[in-house]
Amino acid sequence: MLGRVTNLIPPLATDAGSHAIASYIYVSPLKYDKNITLKPYAAKSYQVLDGGRHLKFTLRDDIYWTDGEPLTAEDVEFTYELMVDPETPTAYAADWKQIREFRRTGKYTFEVFYDKPFARSLVTWAQEILPEHVLEGEDLLDTEYSKNPVGAGPYKLKEWVPGRHLTLAANNDYFEGRPYMDEIHYRIIPDISTQFLELKAGGLDTMGLTPLQYLRQTQSKDWQQRFNKFKYLSFGYTYLGFNLRHPFFKDRRVRRALSLAIDKEEIVKGVLFGLGTPAIGPYKPGTWQYNEAVEDYGYQPEEALKLLEKAGWKDRDGDGWLDREGKPFWFTIITNQGNSQRTKSAVIIQRRLADIGIKVEIRAIEWSSFISEFVNKGRFDALILSWNILQDPDLYNVWHSDNAKPGGLNFINYKNEELDELLVRGRQLVNREERKKIYDRVQEILHEDQPYVFLYVPYSLPIVSSRVRGIEPAPAGISHNFIRWWIPEKLQLRAQ
Repeated sequence: MLGRVTNLIPPLATDAGSHAIASYIYVSPLKYDKNITLKPYAAKSYQVLDGGRHLKFTLRDDIYWTDGEPLTAEDVEFTYELMVDPETPTAYAADWKQIREFRRTGKYTFEVFYDKPFARSLVTWAQEILPEHVLEGEDLLDTEYSKNPVGAGPYKLKEWVPGRHLTLAANNDYFEGRPYMDEIHYRIIPDISTQFLELKAGGLDTMGLTPLQYLRQTQSKDWQQRFNKFKYLSFGYTYLGFNLRHPFFKDRRVRRALSLAIDKEEIVKGVLFGLGTPAIGPYKPGTWQYNEAVEDYGYQPEEALKLLEKAGWKDRDGDGWLDREGKPFWFTIITNQGNSQRTKSAVIIQRRLADIGIKVEIRAIEWSSFISEFVNKGRFDALILSWNILQDPDLYNVWHSDNAKPGGLNFINYKNEELDELLVRGRQLVNREERKKIYDRVQEILHEDQPYVFLYVPYSLPIVSSRVRGIEPAPAGISHNFIRWWIPEKLQLRAQ
């Protein structure tokens, strides 16, 4: 893993690494299968009634927390109450607050009611259940269980040395059957090149390759014998985000101009070696919610200069840099250390913006400080970062103005009344065709306003030791059946 794991209580974590680990420690009523379809998980069954306003769940009665206590509807009720409590420091409360009433109807049964149909009602129940008997009365910001969690998933935490490594051990009592792998050992290596050297030396079994590593550095017969490689368009996009509190970026003409001055094709070819596609908005190309009618602005530096001049930016003193009211157009792009794709993208952006008279400095920051001290506190001019693309098109948590607050996911402080209204309406609709119209317009607004320059959607390029069996590529990727990966005994390097 590149980034540190920060917190193993899922509602409190905003980094992908923490959520990846937590997904193996906790369980949820529902989960996505290999075809990205919701199915029962901790729930034995569920019903959707009254046009989606009423949901009934029956939990399995054979699920136990790793301390031996049964998982029951009381835990689900506790999780719900925790998520809607305004004192809970979470960025994920919005879905839960749509629930009008939670009703526990038995030890293993519960019902929820909504005032209106809510498109993400089932998605809400794909979020992790927390243990009441462990966390009740705890200060979530200062509890040992953020580092020593009690879960009910396929794995449990065995060891965690922050910033260095983390080990999960198989949960022998996991209700779907014990995982085939005894232990999973995660190493925190905040540099992809160092990860690759460790992979080559046998210190890692799997990692995500860079395009250069995939295309040119793993082609030999030795690599082909020792590893299997996979390639599929990822559910994620990389972007250049502007801090809209900064006076330079409040004018959308400026943001559009910056988009026109950046050659996304150059980034895809130069950074991704063609293993990706330019991004236009927040959805994955080829999915139903993607708006095919929105066309990229393309690389048009002359048009960029015209827009900037309209916004008051010109080179008035002949020094080669644009200025306005005596201030040169200089700003800093920050990103996290260890991600060469982001830093290389920043260098290309820096060069292209210099071509039109804008000076950019680049600063790479260690991951945990990057998130806690800069992103969460809004201490940046612009940043390069990525978002996962979720299966449901709802974007409320990232783009609604209610989340433009410290610790919120709308950390660029973007606010648009029409977008806010659409995001609220979109989550109240169930019909796909009606939702499609909403989110098509959402993409149009984001394209017009350019709060982000949506840079690219990369390919996922995982590589896994050829000793590992049971991998089944699917629309959801390769990790959907991770607990059923296995290694033949004769190929095990650490046989007990």
